[in-house]
Amino acid sequence: MSALICGSYAFDNIMVFQDKFKNHILPDKVHILNVSFLVPEMRREFGGCAGNISYNLKLLGGEPMPMATVGTDFEPYAEWMDKYGISREYIKVIDDAFTGQAFITTDMDDNQITAFHPGAMNESHQNLVKDAKGATIGIVSPDGRQGMIDHAAQFAEAGIPFIFDPGQGMPMFDGDDLLRFVEQATYVTVNDYEAQLLSERTGKSLEELAGLVDALIVTRGGEGANIYVDGKTIQVPAAKISAAVDPTGCGDAYRAGLLYGLMNGLDWEVTGRIASLMGGIKIEHHGTQNHSFDMDEFKDRFKENFGYTF
Repeated sequence: MSALICGSYAFDNIMVFQDKFKNHILPDKVHILNVSFLVPEMRREFGGCAGNISYNLKLLGGEPMPMATVGTDFEPYAEWMDKYGISREYIKVIDDAFTGQAFITTDMDDNQITAFHPGAMNESHQNLVKDAKGATIGIVSPDGRQGMIDHAAQFAEAGIPFIFDPGQGMPMFDGDDLLRFVEQATYVTVNDYEAQLLSERTGKSLEELAGLVDALIVTRGGEGANIYVDGKTIQVPAAKISAAVDPTGCGDAYRAGLLYGLMNGLDWEVTGRIASLMGGIKIEHHGTQNHSFDMDEFKDRFKENFGYTF
């Protein structure tokens, strides 16, 4: 089984300011703000929702087929994908565009200032779901606005079950848009904050939204997740972690776990725990694609956490 993963690819440029922003921003001068932060520490990571989900699904032994638009600067990322055996068949290079870029500066209080350039991501609608051969399941994750709209409709038209994952893309859509996504989707996954926004904007309770799909998954950080399915709520515990090093990309790792469970016909109790452990492993590492394991290690840790294996 292959999963068509529609979403973004991006470079994450992460910088650390060895001080506190508040020491350099005068509250009475914010209307003429002009500041510069020296950032002696910087790293460049491979990111983007489709990139992260694909990487994590590949670790689990799944076959991801990422579908995304990237820029002419994508070559280092392409080499990374080749190294891990991730298909580039549906990665489209847009001429005269950069790959999406996030510029993240963090201070000593863990405050962040982020600038994001979508670049080629805005052309994601140029990709068509029908062009992907052999996809048995899909996901629509944050991407260009029109691309998300088109890909959801194309999945529904093709009869391919898919997960709707609005994530950071939620501000681009109004209540009618979001309700249409939910009605087209087979599954919806959001965090608890996004769940509240989704409910408020659509005017429907979580239970009502869950009634429109096969399952609604709401993650709650260290408190685990609630899976609304068949009129009941399954509570899934969070996995134990050694240290919370970097939460960036945990949601994408979690979604890879959901896809793996669905692709392998596992029940929601097991699928939710696989997803939980994926998020737990990711949070123990800096960056979004710097963790690794083999399936024997993963199953051992699953048993340590939950008392049984799958």
